[in-house]
Amino acid sequence: MEIKKVLNNNVVVANNEHNQELVIMGKGLAFQKKVGQPVETEKIEKTFILESLGISEKLATLLRDTSEVYLNISSKILDYAKSQLPYKLDDYLYVALTDHISFAISRHEQGIELKNALLWEIRKYYKLEYEVAQHALHIIEEEVGVKLTADEAASIALHLVNSQISGENMDMAVQVTEMVNNVLNIVKYHFKMELDESTINFERFLTHLRFFAMRFIRKERVEDTGDHFLYDQLNRKYPEAFQCSKKIKTYLEKSYSWSISKDEQTYLTVHIHRVTKRHEYQQSE
Repeated sequence: MEIKKVLNNNVVVANNEHNQELVIMGKGLAFQKKVGQPVETEKIEKTFILESLGISEKLATLLRDTSEVYLNISSKILDYAKSQLPYKLDDYLYVALTDHISFAISRHEQGIELKNALLWEIRKYYKLEYEVAQHALHIIEEEVGVKLTADEAASIALHLVNSQISGENMDMAVQVTEMVNNVLNIVKYHFKMELDESTINFERFLTHLRFFAMRFIRKERVEDTGDHFLYDQLNRKYPEAFQCSKKIKTYLEKSYSWSISKDEQTYLTVHIHRVTKRHEYQQSE
C-alpha cells in the first residue's frame, strides 16, 4: 500500500487492493514520510475503511489540533456500535465522535460538566443506542482513565441516532423533515405564533420530534404504561397545549395511519407547553 495522504506522524490515508480508502494508524507510521511512499506494514496498529467521500479531509483538519488517541477511541466505540446496532452508521461519526470525545475530556479536566437536557428522553426512546454509549464510556475510561457522566453517554447516543439520517439515508431524512415540519406548523397555527428557535425548549422539542418521526419510520412503538394520571392532569392544567397535541394525533392518524399512545401524547403536550409558554406569559402581561 502507498501513502495517499499524511494526517499526522502517526496516521495516514492509503488505498487497499479494492481501491477502498483506508485510515491507518501506528506509532511513527508517517514520520518523515511523503505521499507515494509505501506504508510500513510492521508499524500498523489500527486500520479502518472509509466509504464516504471527503471524510479523510475532515479527519486531516481535525487531527491538526486533536490527538489521534481520540480517533482510536472513536474507532473502538464504532466497532462495538456496529456489532450492536441493526443499521449502518455513517463514516462521519469518526469525525464527530473524535471531536466530541476530545472536547468532553478537555472540559472534564477543567472541571466543567455540561448537563444534557435530553438525557431522560434519550434513555427512554433510544435504549439500545444509550447502552452502546454507556459501553463507550467504559472504553474511554480504559483508554485514558477519565470517567465521564451519563450526560456524555446521552450525547454519544445522540450522535449514533443522528447518524441514521445522514449520508445515503436520504429517503429517511426527507420523511423525518416532512413530519417534523408539519408538526411544527400545526403548533404555530394552533397558537398563532412563531416559535423562538433560539431557545433550549425549542431545541428539546425539535429533537423530540425527530426521535418521534424516526420511531415511526423504524416502526418502533412506545408501550403505553396504562398510568394515565399525568395525561388527565395535563388535559386540565395545559388545555391549549393538550388540544394542540390532539391535532397532531389526528394529523398522524390521517397522514400516516399511525395511532400514538396516551403516554406519547402526554410527552407532546409537555413539550408544546414548554415551547409556547413564553408567548403565553407575554400575552398575560
